[in-house]
Amino acid sequence: EKDRALIKDIMGVDPVTTEWCAAFVNMVLLEQDYPTSGRYNNYPLMARSFLYWGDPVDEPKQGDILVFERGGSGWQGHVAFYVSTKVVNGQKVYSVLGGNQDNAVNIKEYPASKLLGIRRLPSTINPTIY
Repeated sequence: EKDRALIKDIMGVDPVTTEWCAAFVNMVLLEQDYPTSGRYNNYPLMARSFLYWGDPVDEPKQGDILVFERGGSGWQGHVAFYVSTKVVNGQKVYSVLGGNQDNAVNIKEYPASKLLGIRRLPSTINPTIY
């Protein structure tokens, strides 16, 4: 992996041995002085740890955190930041900004049928507007 050393340095995880989507989201939150999923769950490197983070909402807004199922087990998942919604071939999809999306940080589409939860910045946090 060409950016392995950089990812290890920035996020503290080895992208070759660790699914790093949750590490990416936690790093972005940490950079903004927002609480990470580690405050709410003992497994902050697992995508599904974000199901305990923040406040649940029914409809996403830009910047919300979306958690998707992945694979065939009850612990696997994917987590990323919401960008937009559209319909592709009659199916609702969410465009999300995330890490470990085809081994990169990018915007990718995920089917709404795989959505496990939408989480918004905890209501106890007042984000600073820049």
